Amino acid sequence: MSVQGLDYGKLSLQDALDLAVLIEEEAKERYLEFADQMQVHHNPEAESFFRFMAGNEEKHRAELAGRRQRLFADAPSKVSSAMLFDVEAPEYDEARAFMTPRQAMESALGCERKAHEFFAGLLDQIKDPSVKELFQELRDEEVHHQALVKRELLRLPPDSGLNPDDFADEPVAQ
Repeated sequence: MSVQGLDYGKLSLQDALDLAVLIEEEAKERYLEFADQMQVHHNPEAESFFRFMAGNEEKHRAELAGRRQRLFADAPSKVSSAMLFDVEAPEYDEARAFMTPRQAMESALGCERKAHEFFAGLLDQIKDPSVKELFQELRDEEVHHQALVKRELLRLPPDSGLNPDDFADEPVAQ
C-alpha cells in the first residue's frame, strides 16, 4: 500500500479529500474486478459479497466527493490515481476462482484494517488541523467498516475445511 509524491505534512484539506476519494474509488474498482472474476468462475456467493463491498466503497466515495465539491467546487486536484496503489484495495492475487464467501470477507476485512493503519499511521505527520480531523474521521470510519464485515462473517457457516485451491486446475503445457 502506498501513495507517492505527497508530503503529508503539507496536505491541504482539498488534497486530503481528493486523496480519500481516490482511495475509495480504487477499492471500489478492485472489488468490481473481483466480482467480475467470481462471475466468470460461477462463484455467485463471493461475487455478491464483492459487489456489496464495491457498493459500500462507492457510497463512501460519493459522500467524500460531495464534501469536496461543496468546499472546493471545481478547483483542480493535485492528487491523481497514478499516485496510489492498494491503500485500501485488495491485493490482485487475493481473488481465487473457488474462494469461499468466508475467504472473500476475510480479504475485505484485511483491506479495512489496511486502510485503518494507513490513516492512523499518517496522523503524526499531519500539520493542518482540518486534515488531521478528516484523517481521524477516516480512520474511525474504517473501524465501522471492519465491524460491518465482521457481522457478515458471523452470519456464515464455517468453511468445510477443504482448500478451494486444491480444486484449481494446474497450468497445462500447450
